[in-house]
Amino acid sequence: MAKPVSLIAILLALGLWLASGWIAPPALAAAAPPARILTLELLQSRLKTPTQSEGIRTLDLRQLVIDLRPENTAFRDQFYRLVQSQIQRSPVPLGIDLSYSVVQGEFKFSDLGLKTALYGQSALPMFSETEQMQLARDRRRLSQLSQLSRSLLVQTQSEPLQITVLRGTLTLVQTRFEGFVNFSNTFFLGRVEATGAVFTQASDWSETRFSRQASFDSALFQRDLRFRSTLFFDRARFNQAQFQGATNFQGSEFQASATFNQAMFQQFANLTRIQWREIADFSQTRWQEVAQFDRDKFAEQVFFSEAVFDKPVSFRQARFNKSANFRGAAILNQADFADASFASRAYLNVSNLQFDPRQARILGNPGQIGRVLSVPALQGNETLLRNFVQNFRLLQAVIDANDVQYTTEKLRLRQYQQRLLGTGLNSASPTQLSRTGFSAAQVEAILKARIEQPFRNVSDILQLEKIDFATYVKVRDRLAVGRSASPFGWLLDGTRWLTLTLLLVLTRYGTSFWLVLGVGLIAIAHFGVLFWVADRFRRLHPQAILPTLPETLWMGGGFGFLTLAGLAAIFRVGDTPWATLAYLALILVPLPLTMLLALYWQGRYHDLMQVSYFVEDGSIRQLRFMIGRLPNIPGFPDFRARYSSILWDKRWSWLNYFDFSVNNQMRFGFNDIRLRDEALPGLISALAWYQWTFGIIYFGLLLWTLSRTIPGLNLLIYFK
Repeated sequence: MAKPVSLIAILLALGLWLASGWIAPPALAAAAPPARILTLELLQSRLKTPTQSEGIRTLDLRQLVIDLRPENTAFRDQFYRLVQSQIQRSPVPLGIDLSYSVVQGEFKFSDLGLKTALYGQSALPMFSETEQMQLARDRRRLSQLSQLSRSLLVQTQSEPLQITVLRGTLTLVQTRFEGFVNFSNTFFLGRVEATGAVFTQASDWSETRFSRQASFDSALFQRDLRFRSTLFFDRARFNQAQFQGATNFQGSEFQASATFNQAMFQQFANLTRIQWREIADFSQTRWQEVAQFDRDKFAEQVFFSEAVFDKPVSFRQARFNKSANFRGAAILNQADFADASFASRAYLNVSNLQFDPRQARILGNPGQIGRVLSVPALQGNETLLRNFVQNFRLLQAVIDANDVQYTTEKLRLRQYQQRLLGTGLNSASPTQLSRTGFSAAQVEAILKARIEQPFRNVSDILQLEKIDFATYVKVRDRLAVGRSASPFGWLLDGTRWLTLTLLLVLTRYGTSFWLVLGVGLIAIAHFGVLFWVADRFRRLHPQAILPTLPETLWMGGGFGFLTLAGLAAIFRVGDTPWATLAYLALILVPLPLTMLLALYWQGRYHDLMQVSYFVEDGSIRQLRFMIGRLPNIPGFPDFRARYSSILWDKRWSWLNYFDFSVNNQMRFGFNDIRLRDEALPGLISALAWYQWTFGIIYFGLLLWTLSRTIPGLNLLIYFK
């Protein structure tokens, strides 16, 4: 029995040895440190037999330990000399592959590549026409900047500067640099692939040019990193890179898209004065220290979706031509947009932003930052919007707080519209869902899902596998959840929708005093003319009672002045001026005009036709508020002694009608002008009471708007 047991033990041991070493998984084998040390003999052998990588001749220096430390000076000098000589002699582009290698000591790339003049038109003859064109793309701009700087600092003629050029690809996949790395002032005509590279010491890529794609995905920078004044002609990738030291991209330019998805910045990040020509993607990044994007220019969209900012982030004097997406991001300290400029269509998408106004702050230019904050829907963002309002009120930025409140109510209005007119997600038939924009498979998935559990939000459909985000964006404004099934509920929603619509278009939800004033001026002018027409155009037969021509001209001039002033205010500050005028016309025109036409249709043949319908209180003349004033004088005879009919034969008589309109609507005036209590047509009294009712509502809206727009009064109300 001993032999079988020993045989089994030997087989098990052999199996464990094979599993652990001989047949190791590729991932583990690739991650293992290289065993071979680069010697001069091995280097010369590799230089004589370049490999082919994607059709490009490449020096194979993979999986080696390259010792460039000062104590190995002889090998270091030979290494730079032999590699540079091989690159210079090569008639075709020759790349360098250092993948999975360990470089000890300082790595100075300027001693490897080709040297050419940075300024001027000279070029090495081995460069092809395409390569010379690439070199010349930014040479003129750099020459001008250099000449300007030299003229300001040094007047003597300096030696022409040199730039290091690598025509082939540079591959640094999982390369480990254990010393300082210097790639400054280098022009890479080929692709740079540094996926998973590890830089244990500082690295300098300042004033480097990347003609092709540069990939630093999953790279690890353990010390300071400098990419100052670097130019990326093609796509730049830093996805999942870790920046453990200070990072400096100041003055760089990305002419193609740049992606930093899931990157981590553990120290101060200086990304100031950068030009982003295409999309910049910082989604799911983590910023553990201060980040600065001051004076950056974002020509296209920039994404900070689900990014986390532990410390302050600054966008001072930055330019945004398109949207900046902060969807799902977390601002835990402060975001500063002071003096930032936004194009007409640019905005900040802050949907689902994690932001606590008790611990963090959003700063920006007063009157601007609140307007550019945007969320696509109210549902799921109500708390966020309230936090923004609280943030701006704590900063005493009343205008911005009101802008956010106005945005909130616009989204609420859209929510009411969806409940009234949208397709019920939990009750719609398959035909209705198909008509909304869903495919047959998507309709089937919705029907099956709502049987198991009704949808609570429209965004819940994103959890279904068959519905993508593009479909959701297309149909989200046509769907509704929680529609009222009863007629009473539908009527209640309709009343809320109408009331909120009037508040938005007539007062901008109490956030614009000038808009409310413009509405009031037009209403005052309109009713003033109506009262004047009803009082002065009495009849033609048997005895004409008509105004004089000068009075008509003055009245028309007063009406035109007030109306133009109101229109100027509405079009100056209103977001939807034509909608404001349309709703105002519905209030001012149909019913008052019907009353006036009915008045002339029935004719007037009553007593006291030769005197005005309007009387004024002659006992006192002073500016006063008349909040409790009614449009008619009391019927008690003793009151008639205090009131006398307004005069018709004075040049200023037309002002009385506007005065009555102001008293009736604004509850403010100089003379107390009212309607007489005898021989008064009922339609004229109804017209005055109609304006009085409108004036009650208007005066309340005016006070409400003032309370929200006057800083001192606003703070008294909201922080009492």
